[in-house]
Amino acid sequence: MLERVLAAEFLKLRRSKITWISWLAFSIMPLATGLFVWIVKEPGRAAQLGLLGQKASLTGVTADWPGYFKLLNQAACAGSMVLLAIIVAYIFGREYSDGTAKNMLTLPVGRHWFAIAKLIVAIVWFGALLASIIAEGFLVGTWLGLPGLTFTLAAAATGRILFAGLIGYLLVPMVAWMATLGRGYLPPIGFTIFMLLMGNILGATGWGKWFPWAIVPMLAGMAGPRVEVLAPGSLAVVGITFFAGVALTIWQLRFGDNTQ
Repeated sequence: MLERVLAAEFLKLRRSKITWISWLAFSIMPLATGLFVWIVKEPGRAAQLGLLGQKASLTGVTADWPGYFKLLNQAACAGSMVLLAIIVAYIFGREYSDGTAKNMLTLPVGRHWFAIAKLIVAIVWFGALLASIIAEGFLVGTWLGLPGLTFTLAAAATGRILFAGLIGYLLVPMVAWMATLGRGYLPPIGFTIFMLLMGNILGATGWGKWFPWAIVPMLAGMAGPRVEVLAPGSLAVVGITFFAGVALTIWQLRFGDNTQ
């Protein structure tokens, strides 16, 4: 049964324009990162074009692969959490906005399969986007002619981006629950924005390691010093958040009233 539901979800995704829109939006990150590093690398030419080379230099970014990867990691982490929320809000919320929830929920299929299939579609969609920006990031950095690239550095930078993306994905079942609870797009987006704001605030304190939405900013160094290795307690909190989100989403699909 999961295969059939999954095939239907991928068919809906293939026919949707938002797949390409999300790719275009995400592909801006390596280009913007490359532009910022180019300003640092060529401050004279950047000044002639009216770009703020001096301001870019004050950020501490260096015009080499380590500095480029540091900036790309921050951009990818910040963008990933927002993009993941939009993806999951779309996948779950569109059923209510398009008026198809009443059809989906009356099919002779266990409602838990819809939740599982949609979450699988979300990770495949997001994984493809993440792989594309990593590949694009290497192309942009190579085009800029940045020094200092080694296999160890490239593997470590790729691993950090993928790990942060995985942690971000483990938080989205809570977003899915908000989409089913609020029956649309706006509640999950508002929920994510609020949680990200709280994550950035708590990430600069000693409580950040216990707050799920502070962990990705901490990994990227966006909320205080960058955390290289997550504590077991932080991993446990993320795991609990994931399973709680899945359980709440399935419960809402099974027992929540549909007024359409």
